[in-house]
Amino acid sequence: MIPLLQNHTPFPPLQQALAYPNGLLAAGGDLSPARLLDAYRHGIFPWFSEGDPILWWSPDPRMVLFPSEIKISHSLRKTLRNGHYEVRTDTAFEQVMRACAAPREGASGTWIVEEMVAAYCELHKMGYGHSVETWMDGELVGGLYGMALGRMFYGESMFSLRTDASKIALAHLSAQLKRWDFGMIDCQMHTPHLATLGAREIPRSEFITRLQALIYQQPVGDWQFDEGLY
Repeated sequence: MIPLLQNHTPFPPLQQALAYPNGLLAAGGDLSPARLLDAYRHGIFPWFSEGDPILWWSPDPRMVLFPSEIKISHSLRKTLRNGHYEVRTDTAFEQVMRACAAPREGASGTWIVEEMVAAYCELHKMGYGHSVETWMDGELVGGLYGMALGRMFYGESMFSLRTDASKIALAHLSAQLKRWDFGMIDCQMHTPHLATLGAREIPRSEFITRLQALIYQQPVGDWQFDEGLY
């Protein structure tokens, strides 16, 4: 059994999270900015499907990408050098979210429900939510979105409509976060795709220790990427 949160109920200790399904900690509550920010500060994130109660997770181990460890394939490096794209930040946050929520081959439904879109768009307005966008020929063709607290970035989802479009965004994000002294990109749970890009699992205890050292550092005020990252 997991606890059912009321709107002002605090999260239970992470040690109470289930082993199966990995990291399920609590249900209920709301997606208010205060609740979401509190969750991220404690290494917790929401993930649920349409019609389900809000479910809160903190898996062990935790999938993370250290910005300096991103793996750039030969073909992606060639694409980055060619530069037939433009990377923008925070110009189409909701559009990126909705593109991430669009149906995908082999997947049924999405966890990026309307309630989530509204909640994260509010966090974007408050300066916490950010999108990294790949544009080609004036069209948004890929990107990702997530949350930044201090010098910690929490990746939420990515999408790609052209070859390597989401990888371009992630490569630029990693390079910029390295310059800004961000310590980690949270990838939440293991996927083979993330592993090919250099993400790896670490124990939840290590994740929380690193997290607490990063989230209270001075945040970046102007979320604009440097020229010449690649």
